[in-house]
Amino acid sequence: MKTNIGVFFGGRSTEHEISVISASQAMAAIDREVYDVTPIYISKEGRWYAGEALLDLPAYRNIPELLKRCEEVYMEPEYGDYNLYRRRRPMFGKAVVTKLDVVIPVLHGSNGEDGIFEGVLESIGIPYAGCSTLSSANGMDKITMKMIMAACGIPVVDYVWFTDKQWYARRDAIISEVESKLGYPVIVKPANLGSSVGISKAANRDELIESIDSAERYSSRIIVEHMISHLREINCSVLGDCDEYETSVCEEPLHSGDFLTYGEKYGCGGTKVAKGTKGMAASAKRIPADLPEAMSDRIRFLAGETFRVLSCHGVSRVDVMIDADTDEVYVNEINTIPGSLSFYLWEAAGLPFDKLMDWLVRLAIKRKREQERKTFSFDQNIFAMGGGTKGGAKGAKTGR
Repeated sequence: MKTNIGVFFGGRSTEHEISVISASQAMAAIDREVYDVTPIYISKEGRWYAGEALLDLPAYRNIPELLKRCEEVYMEPEYGDYNLYRRRRPMFGKAVVTKLDVVIPVLHGSNGEDGIFEGVLESIGIPYAGCSTLSSANGMDKITMKMIMAACGIPVVDYVWFTDKQWYARRDAIISEVESKLGYPVIVKPANLGSSVGISKAANRDELIESIDSAERYSSRIIVEHMISHLREINCSVLGDCDEYETSVCEEPLHSGDFLTYGEKYGCGGTKVAKGTKGMAASAKRIPADLPEAMSDRIRFLAGETFRVLSCHGVSRVDVMIDADTDEVYVNEINTIPGSLSFYLWEAAGLPFDKLMDWLVRLAIKRKREQERKTFSFDQNIFAMGGGTKGGAKGAKTGR
């Protein structure tokens, strides 16, 4: 019997459409001689849908019509129940659509890549590809991520962070801190979004205020970073787990401005799915990046270290920055579910997309087996032990 892979995509995220593209690519690459594939689309309202129609990428131009050809589904929050159920259970017939064996989340951004969905999967106990709840959350939040990396000796640019409430309460103090610690220009980012959503450059105080006001519409936590004036952006993918992993070749994204925009990343002018778009694989880039061997090795080492200290799993992409004036290298961020799953970087390294998907499935199953060998409970009942318990009958207040 074939292993049934449930691929989840879409989601309540500003990167919803990009997730659809990445998942479409991933599902097309899976070897159907070895695996069955069940597509599960999560709408922007958070509802789950299944059906073969979800494999047709052009159909997403009219999502209401597409969903009429699908059925709404859900999973029970019960450990060990890997069934996918029909939301509208028939009076006669099966309530179960299918049983999943492994899940591959291809969800980008908030409510999917940030550990929320991974927590659902862990509570059910189903094997899944990619980072755990903890590493997903740490990798998604740019502030927490930089704190961990800096503490582990991984170079990051100087930054200032604050919440939206702090911005409203002590705006002048925050502006002063940014100007004294970082100077201009700076890059302003929402702390927990990807795909360059909500990111802008500020070259003076007025632009700083405007950029922060824009960023706080997307996130309650904002980070302002020192901007490297003469910058080269380099990306490197990592595959494996935090104990055993490999790094891909490096790529250099090509862009027209100070940083790579949403449209430049995904080969489209806006947030709509462009006809025939190839996701991150369509963006202008140089593979492999034109770098001296020592610099390439340094970047691959830092990518692996970032993956390791954040306890990542599956496939990720680490984005680094080179200061062209000093040749200093800084880690910018990690993408724990990268656009297009970074398949193009692995193909350039000699690993075809179908083999990448196979590797992700095997990593998911391996992690599940390792988890099952750990102790998570004791075969004893403290309530049956003598001597009473704190807060129990012996010391508890009782009503009269």
